[in-house]
Amino acid sequence: MSAITNPHAPHRPWLRIIVRCLLLLTIFLAIVGFLFENISETREQRFNPAPGRRVDIGGYNLHIDCTGQGSPVVVLDAGLGDSYISWRKVQPGIAKVTEVCSYDRAGLGFSDSSPHPRTSGVFAEELHTLLHNAGIAGPVILVGHSMGGYDVRLFASLYRNEVAGMVLVDASHPEQQKRFPPALNDLDATWIREEEFLEFATPFGIPRLLGFCGHDVEVRAAECNFHSAREGVTELKAAPESAAQAATTGSLGDMPLVVLSHDPGTPQPDLPDDLVKPTNDAWQQMQTELAKLSTRGTQVIAKNSGHYIQLDRPDVVIEGIRSVVEQVRASSAPGSQP
Repeated sequence: MSAITNPHAPHRPWLRIIVRCLLLLTIFLAIVGFLFENISETREQRFNPAPGRRVDIGGYNLHIDCTGQGSPVVVLDAGLGDSYISWRKVQPGIAKVTEVCSYDRAGLGFSDSSPHPRTSGVFAEELHTLLHNAGIAGPVILVGHSMGGYDVRLFASLYRNEVAGMVLVDASHPEQQKRFPPALNDLDATWIREEEFLEFATPFGIPRLLGFCGHDVEVRAAECNFHSAREGVTELKAAPESAAQAATTGSLGDMPLVVLSHDPGTPQPDLPDDLVKPTNDAWQQMQTELAKLSTRGTQVIAKNSGHYIQLDRPDVVIEGIRSVVEQVRASSAPGSQP
């Protein structure tokens, strides 16, 4: 049976032409954006190469940058989706006191991607292998910012004899999702969608064109790339599992511990006004609890600082780390009490 056609239907070849032209234009712009992004990434990394070295940890390489001399070695672990460069205001100050290493978790900065799940338990194991393969002798002092707090707590739980002290820099708490206002969980879904958009858009150079990568060429070289955007989304989605893993870690005993917390008067800027106080009150209570993980734990409020204390008040972070270094050295000195 032949198809029935309407002899009065308008013939619109121009509509198909417009659709095809728009499709071709979209493909053309995508190709141009892809080339622009790859050329920009290559150029930036060529003129701003990674300091330090890349170390094989089992078929893929992690980037680590160690400066200074002495022991114990301080190891800096950045927050969710952040590269080693988040510590650049702190590392030079610590290098005057002892050896200090910052690094990129797999998939971030100048490190290769990992075939393993992106949870804090895996991060701790990868960091342990990295330090061993890089020839960095322990016990070390671990410094964790934000979600990096989960990583260093799990490292200490897995390799207790290889950790001499710890500094938590406005570190995440395993129960924060339960104890924050419920409305904040709705915002979490929005933040995930925003990060997913950046993951999709980065290969085509859109964040770079919109100025999201900023003007600091060192930061762009380390963080404005597709694999970092993808890793950031993966870490964000795995955060509840990382929190559950961190919740299984126990007391730190009498380990030297300093907890640095942001100024209550400088809360996270992207929170709605009605969520600022309850969120900040819950955060400060959880920070106080983190300081009680050790019988030698102390808490310091970093005045005039937001969540990134290492950027807003690097002097406070340097002093906190120096304090732990001095405690560890004093306890290991000849004649010191066990």
